[in-house]
Amino acid sequence: MEDKPKLPPEDQTVDSLLRPSHWDEYIGQDKVKKNLHIILEAAKKRQEACDHLLFYGQAGLGKTTLAHLVAKEMGANIKTTSGPALEKMGDLAAVLTNLERSDVLFIDEAHRLNKTIEEVLYPAMESRKLHLMVGKGPAARMLTIDLPAFTLIAATTRANLLSGPLRSRFGASFKLDYYENSDIEAIIKRSAKVLNLKISQDAIRVIAGAARFTPRVANRILRRVRDYAEVNSAAVIDEEVAKKTLEMLEVDKLGLEPHDRRLLEVIIKKFHGGPVGAATLAAALNDDRGNIEDIYEPYLMSIGLLARTPAGRVATEAAYEHLGIPDPGAKLI
Repeated sequence: MEDKPKLPPEDQTVDSLLRPSHWDEYIGQDKVKKNLHIILEAAKKRQEACDHLLFYGQAGLGKTTLAHLVAKEMGANIKTTSGPALEKMGDLAAVLTNLERSDVLFIDEAHRLNKTIEEVLYPAMESRKLHLMVGKGPAARMLTIDLPAFTLIAATTRANLLSGPLRSRFGASFKLDYYENSDIEAIIKRSAKVLNLKISQDAIRVIAGAARFTPRVANRILRRVRDYAEVNSAAVIDEEVAKKTLEMLEVDKLGLEPHDRRLLEVIIKKFHGGPVGAATLAAALNDDRGNIEDIYEPYLMSIGLLARTPAGRVATEAAYEHLGIPDPGAKLI
């Protein structure tokens, strides 16, 4: 029917709706795309399965999307799992033995794979063999199962937690960096079109400024702006609608959320601007050290509000300025 594409999608399907389904829809990460194109084209010409690939970088930068695009480019089925889901050898064996030739196996949160699972993966990736121990004690025997040619794509936010032997078995590793602001604006413009939204360039600029250089965050804010506009009967999403939505979400113009600002304020007010160690900071914030290192710090460091030194974390002059706190020398208590 004519109006079917305009039906408002359920919230849980919006992410898949906004996810690029073709290479030309994937904006940004140009170096990664160029290198991937060469690997995929070579594999197709040789009529082989693509080499195993590792994508790493902060959450929301497009690692899962790239995995799906690789599978689509190779004309392959993709089967998805995650590190925490593969707890026992039997879990991995069930996944691997269900693969067909040229399938893509995507493992998200690969840094959370346990050692036993990693050791089973080594021969599966290298020689396409699955070694299973059957039975216990003196009667135990090794069973070897041949696997079809397949491609393993792993994604992680903590590449440093992957073991050396596992990392070395990937044919190529790609780091996804934060996006350029112009790319984020282009992503918002595309997403607004997909969602049939009328949006001004000023509103796009405001949303992009608060998107933390991350497509997932940009799309999340756009969805909330859409909600605000709909509830307030705004036919067009303009700058005012975007700013009021951010105010409602307690997100400032740089994309800092309450926990980001609190982290900076604790460093400045409680520890006189730093340096302060991660463990001490986590205790002061009553938060997990992993959240500080994986979620808060990378963005704060990228925009120059936080510095990490051998002695600990330090709030920069820009942090004082952004929070409207007087000069460090005048703030010491």
